[in-house]
Amino acid sequence: GVPFGHPAHPPLTDLPIGFWVSAAVLDLMPGGRRASQTLVAAGLASAVPAVLTGIADWSALHREQQRVGLVHAAGMTTASTLYSMSLVARCQGRDTAGRAFGFAGLTALFTGAYLGGHLAFRQAAGASHADQVGHLVPLGWHDLCAAEELPDGWPVHRRLGYIGLFVLRTGDDIHVLADRCSHLAGPLHQGRIVTDDNADTCVICPWHGSTFRVQDGSVVHGPATARQPAFEARVTDEGTVQVRPY
Repeated sequence: GVPFGHPAHPPLTDLPIGFWVSAAVLDLMPGGRRASQTLVAAGLASAVPAVLTGIADWSALHREQQRVGLVHAAGMTTASTLYSMSLVARCQGRDTAGRAFGFAGLTALFTGAYLGGHLAFRQAAGASHADQVGHLVPLGWHDLCAAEELPDGWPVHRRLGYIGLFVLRTGDDIHVLADRCSHLAGPLHQGRIVTDDNADTCVICPWHGSTFRVQDGSVVHGPATARQPAFEARVTDEGTVQVRPY
């Protein structure tokens, strides 16, 4: 999901859900047997990338989120199994059984989808945990700290009001990002500083390994998909570091 700026799993789930709900509608109407069978098959095919991206997202969640994710996955697996049985029955000409399996699968599908919504909106799995920072800092320049207290090449934590910031000085350059990782709010100032293939300085989140360029907060490597809020920095004649949101 890094190229899109958000996880790929949620939009990919729209395909099997859409196909299977459409199949259920056609099952309630006369003359839709062949079209419904095609939609069931299309739903099974489109479920494959949804499952793969879901597993990738699940592997980098907190334990509490993973528990709900397991039940969510169980519901969707049950739905896929029932729709597979529905497709087999339809191909064998047992349309009544095929429709019954389909409606049972639809029930499991809605249960799993509800838990997916709970993960996304109640537990904020996949949501950016740093996006609000840019809206909480007033416009204009703000004093942060003295430039002389920043170690060269070593990230530190500084506060701007009640907002935590990641600050890194490299020679004469000072880079400032929101400290809490956009993935699951890990402390970036405890992360490791590396250089990527383009010779850009990056920070690796200590919790799940998300990698960001310190110059602009862009994502180099997931599981994070949303960029890290970045701040413009300057040093005054008095040696004070000032920052403002980009």
